[in-house]
Amino acid sequence: MTDDQQTAHGVDLETLEGFAAHAAENPEAVQLGLGASATYEGTAAHSLAKIDSYDLGGETIARETREYTIPYGGWKEVLDAGGWIGATDRMEPIEAALSALAACINVGITINAAANGVNVDHLQTRVRTDFDPAVLFSLEELKAADSVFENLTAEVEIDGEALDQDQIDEWARRAPVYTLVSLGQDIEMAVNTPTEVAGDD
Repeated sequence: MTDDQQTAHGVDLETLEGFAAHAAENPEAVQLGLGASATYEGTAAHSLAKIDSYDLGGETIARETREYTIPYGGWKEVLDAGGWIGATDRMEPIEAALSALAACINVGITINAAANGVNVDHLQTRVRTDFDPAVLFSLEELKAADSVFENLTAEVEIDGEALDQDQIDEWARRAPVYTLVSLGQDIEMAVNTPTEVAGDD
C-alpha cells in the first residue's frame, strides 16, 4: 500500500486505524448489544422477524431506517407434503443463518484485508449443510439435536494479489457469525406465559 492510498475496500484507512486504536484503549466503548424478534403469523413455521435498535458502548441507537422486517417460512414442496394449506415459498430461518455466515465470513476477510493492505479483486463465500428435520418434528428426542446438521462447509473463492491461504482462513474464522455457529453458546431461555389466576376458594 502506497502512502497516497487512503482508502481500500470502501474504507478510509486512517479512520479505521484510529477506530482500532480507540477500541484497544477503550474496549467498553465498542461493545455491542444486538437483538431481533419474531412474531408468529398464524400459520405454522411463519413468522415476521424484526431487527431495529442496537446498543453501542451502552448507548441505544434507534432509527426508522433500521426497522428491517423479514418474512420467514419454509420450502413450498416440504410444506405441501406436510399438509400446509396454500403453501408458499419463503426464506427458511436455516437458510438465513447460512447466508449470514457466508456474508460474515466476507466481513472478516475484507475488514482484515483493508487493515493489512491486501487487495481483493473477487470474493464469494458459499456455505452448505445437510439437515435432518427429525428432531424438529419430534421424531427424535431432543438429546439427538447434535446430529441435526452434518457436513457444514464454507468455500471461499477469492482472487487478488499476494494472497496467503492461511491468512485468509484466519480472517474468515474471525467473523462473528462463524463464532456464533461454530462454538458452543449458552442460551438463557425464558418462556413467558399468561399469569395463572388462582381460583376462588
